[in-house]
Amino acid sequence: MNIIKKHPVDDLGYNFIDEKYIPEGKDEYYLRNKQNPHADKYRKLSSFEIEVLVRNSNTSDDWNKILVTSLFKPELVKNCKFFGLVRIGNLEPLYLEFHNLRMPVGLYNSTIISCDFGNNVCIDNVNYLSHYIIDNEVMIANVNELASTDKAKFGNGIVFDGEDEKVKVVLELCNENGGRSVMPFDGMLPGDAHLWSRYIADEELVNKFEEFTNNKFDKSRGHYGKIGDRTVIKNCKIIKDVLIGTDAYLKGANKLKNLTINSDANRTSQIGEGCEIVNGIVGFGCRIFYGVKAVRFVMASHSQLKYGARLINSYLGNNATISCCEVLNSLIFPAHEQHHNNSFLCAALIMGQSNIAAGATIGSNHNSRSPDGEIIAGRGFWPGLCVSLKHNSKFASFTILAKGDYPAELNIPVPFSLISNDVANDKLVVMPAYWFMYNMYALERNAWKYIDRDRRTEKIQHIEYDYLAPDTINELFASLQILQQFKPDEDGTATVNGWENTQRKTEILKVPQSISLFNELIQYYGTLKIMEFFQRNKFTSFEELKKNMNAKIQRTEWLNIGGQLMTKDAVNKFKQQVKTGKIKSWQEVHDFYKSQGSVYETDKLSHAYTALLEILHITPRQFTPALLKELLQQLLVTRDWMCKGIYESRAKDYTNTFRQMVYESDEEMNTVIGKLEDNSFIQTKLAELDVLKKQVKQMVRKIAL
Repeated sequence: MNIIKKHPVDDLGYNFIDEKYIPEGKDEYYLRNKQNPHADKYRKLSSFEIEVLVRNSNTSDDWNKILVTSLFKPELVKNCKFFGLVRIGNLEPLYLEFHNLRMPVGLYNSTIISCDFGNNVCIDNVNYLSHYIIDNEVMIANVNELASTDKAKFGNGIVFDGEDEKVKVVLELCNENGGRSVMPFDGMLPGDAHLWSRYIADEELVNKFEEFTNNKFDKSRGHYGKIGDRTVIKNCKIIKDVLIGTDAYLKGANKLKNLTINSDANRTSQIGEGCEIVNGIVGFGCRIFYGVKAVRFVMASHSQLKYGARLINSYLGNNATISCCEVLNSLIFPAHEQHHNNSFLCAALIMGQSNIAAGATIGSNHNSRSPDGEIIAGRGFWPGLCVSLKHNSKFASFTILAKGDYPAELNIPVPFSLISNDVANDKLVVMPAYWFMYNMYALERNAWKYIDRDRRTEKIQHIEYDYLAPDTINELFASLQILQQFKPDEDGTATVNGWENTQRKTEILKVPQSISLFNELIQYYGTLKIMEFFQRNKFTSFEELKKNMNAKIQRTEWLNIGGQLMTKDAVNKFKQQVKTGKIKSWQEVHDFYKSQGSVYETDKLSHAYTALLEILHITPRQFTPALLKELLQQLLVTRDWMCKGIYESRAKDYTNTFRQMVYESDEEMNTVIGKLEDNSFIQTKLAELDVLKKQVKQMVRKIAL
């Protein structure tokens, strides 16, 4: 039975906050007045203004509760019902226009309960508008319900005075059993979600994170919903307990409830037709369109949900896009792409620069007696068409999986590998260094495009997009130890156990070539970082360079914290500072990210120098001008084959007969896909190679002096 409560009509618009939750000496408007900085600029209506309002078919339970500003024009308020304290800003004889939506300034055909309005708002046909503060030049048309309750949390994982903890919204990240749950909050970064969920067993640390979140918000009941300047809302059904920034655009949404929608003049957020979005945080510059369903989520800035996507119990990192598919219980780092229907991602930690193909089911079933499986994928994770993976699985960075139904759990420790399920011969096949042998174009272009598409204006976390960085270099070292233990046959093939949870054979291809390539790439990385350091600081001699470089006794361990690479020592020190109270808030956590970003190049240089010495089996004393000259020449050799690989891997698309057969002529093919020689990305990389050659020549001359 629906419980319908009856109250005196004179109470409508009043008693928003239960009396027992109002501080002594305050009234029910004390929080509303804090939220509205112009609360003291209103006046009572004149008798003439009341007469005009009544003549225009407006009603109020108490005209003394309608307050206005000096430029209020009663002629611009028609056919409205007012209840409770309503404050109205300037209304001038104007109309506002946005995307061909033209609306006269004023309040029309609406029921309005205890709201504040800024200057020159356009409100028309809002059937139920309750307890909102609406700023200047906001346009709202055709909304069924726009209301806020006294317990509105706007998507944040908190509880108010007198509430049960059970009502708290949490995100059950990386695992469906809730064992890695975190409390979402406005401003939550990928690193915050990762540190909290990954170190969940550190009770003292987690308690501090909960304390930071609780301290971030006022637990008092009675905050009003807010809509910032110039926001436009049209043709929406239900908007309840939603905090909306400036310059947002909401059109045709079915239901928006318990949300913060961040938006400002430079980072506008938009929500479109048919969306149903509940219990979440929408970051600055986000786009949500066409039938999206999102429940218990955080979207970091400049991310997108489109075309019926479902995002549930998940964190979506910056500059990421999910279309058409379903994502559950996942933590996704920045620069993630998942565009296609039937893609399914469940209970996974995806560490950025990833692309999920059509038909992929990442986490297709659980292999235990409980839904508690997990998948961890390093950055650059690319499962192909219709890939099916089982919990638990773990993948090194830049793993690509060929189309296939993988029958068991996988643990792939070697980065840059192609994984194939050879059904005919009943074996798993792994090809290390695949990207460098056969797909340099995609590897290089992806690194470039992620930088180019990073729309963040506030880069609190320094995100690494280069495929050769401290994390992947460390993986290459670990891979060399693994590969060098193999005894490959004359074709360079070896077998291994423990990479797949089956009794069948796992075959590793091109072992000698991979070992050679990994050695060359580590040397290339170390030399390149040293050269960049030399150029950046405009050194004039080898002695000056060497004096400013420090090698560690041992190569440092690195962690990917929400897309930002940090040394393991720095993360351990950070955790200790949180637990001892030296770091006391999320703002100070974010300051830690900034400080780590500021020393990243220095730390990376030290890592690169140490890695170079290690791969060459030399000490700093043996790092001489003659050796550096030799390394610089080898740098050009490596970069030259990389550029050739970029060209050749793209050229295959032009010479493959099956690609050519849909065109009547080369001219038609070039018209449709563009000429290979006109490819702007390839031309950019070739130009960069020319610059590198000149820089090497200049550096060699300086260190030889």
